[in-house]
Amino acid sequence: MANMELLRLKQVLEIVPASRATIWRWTRDGKFPKPIKLSERCTAWKKSDIESWIDERAAA
Repeated sequence: MANMELLRLKQVLEIVPASRATIWRWTRDGKFPKPIKLSERCTAWKKSDIESWIDERAAA
């Protein structure tokens, strides 16, 4: 857990070519990794989850 890197939405959008609305829709529908709620107004994704998600799509 010590090396867990977190990405904010802006950083996720630099990696995944989708809109904000699409990322949140995929998250809601269970098609994208769930973010971690750090505070009332701050969420982030584990970088490893995003990388795994991309790798799964590349393998399909």
